[in-house]
Amino acid sequence: MRVLVVGAGRMGAIRVEDLVADQRVSEVVVTNRNPERAQKLAATWGATALPWEEATAPVADAVVVAVGTDAHDHILGGVLPQGIPVLCEKPIALTLEDTAAAIDLAERSGSRMFIGFQRRFDEDIRGIYDTVHSGAIGTLYSMSMDSRDHEPSTKEFLAGSGGIFRDLHVHDFDLVRWITGSNIATVYATRQVREFPDYAEFDDGDISAISLTTDSGVQVVISGARHDALGHDVRMEAFGSKDSVTAGLNPRTPLRTIGADLGVNTTPYTGFVDRFREAFRNETRAFVSFASGEIDNPTPPDSALESLRVAIACEESIRTGAGVAVADIS
Repeated sequence: MRVLVVGAGRMGAIRVEDLVADQRVSEVVVTNRNPERAQKLAATWGATALPWEEATAPVADAVVVAVGTDAHDHILGGVLPQGIPVLCEKPIALTLEDTAAAIDLAERSGSRMFIGFQRRFDEDIRGIYDTVHSGAIGTLYSMSMDSRDHEPSTKEFLAGSGGIFRDLHVHDFDLVRWITGSNIATVYATRQVREFPDYAEFDDGDISAISLTTDSGVQVVISGARHDALGHDVRMEAFGSKDSVTAGLNPRTPLRTIGADLGVNTTPYTGFVDRFREAFRNETRAFVSFASGEIDNPTPPDSALESLRVAIACEESIRTGAGVAVADIS
């Protein structure tokens, strides 16, 4: 299998490294708007550099789209009509209209699109999913989730991120839908700028809080932050009638305990790549299996569409100061 990776930034480098290590992949091809970056990445991992002008040419059996969101439309518009499997890093686009248009193009072209929600491939988070779906948790009462970046975003990133709900919390919304097996019905969200004024310039916040309820009645509380002095912290708990389970609590969790030594905060996670490096590796392997026809799609494109819909509902909740029905967002 020949796989094209479009993008030579942080995510492109991760995908190239993991694809090269997969014996089912015969060749990895890299392209980037900055040709020197593509050549350097290709040389590092024994891949092949391709001119940016050929990024949408039919040169591979599968494609990984790992460029900035603002370039997704151009790349997807060129590769999806080829009818080949595509791994697209989230988000597909920053609007529901553009996201739905890309999904429609994929369906019309027979191209199967796999969305980069790497948290589904974290072994501990997968353990929560298995506990819920096996019935071992009993009736799922509620969930709580924490998503906290270590370092605040740069102004360059903020300009195109889409904001804390569309960029950070779409991962949480995806996990809620995946783990509960239910769509999100209502949301109530708050957002503040507490420490970093750059966020205010982009009508964004450096902290957030969300209360939501699924169609099946599960209540979920989500806490978000763009800065955590101790490290990168992503944790979650699921509470049911038979069991209560957690993921993300381990010796590397950036958390200082008072009153008991739980053995946490030993070598805290320094960023999302550090926290989810193994999950990314698992995800890339799964994409190769998917592209080879060995497995069904573990992260179908509707996961991106519906998670974005919830993010927009959160923004509407901020605007109105009230709870919002997600079904009203169209």
